[in-house]
Amino acid sequence: MNRLLAAALTAAAGAALAVAAAIGVLALINVTPDQPNTPLVTYETPGQGR
Repeated sequence: MNRLLAAALTAAAGAALAVAAAIGVLALINVTPDQPNTPLVTYETPGQGR
């Protein structure tokens, strides 16, 4: 019974650690600012701008 309790506690601790890591990653993603969506290369369309 002692090993079963140790295994259950280990599994619960691993699950809690995984959830905490996932929440931490999401928090880091939300903290980073959004990058501007500007194209690196633009092509002129014929007939416009002249």
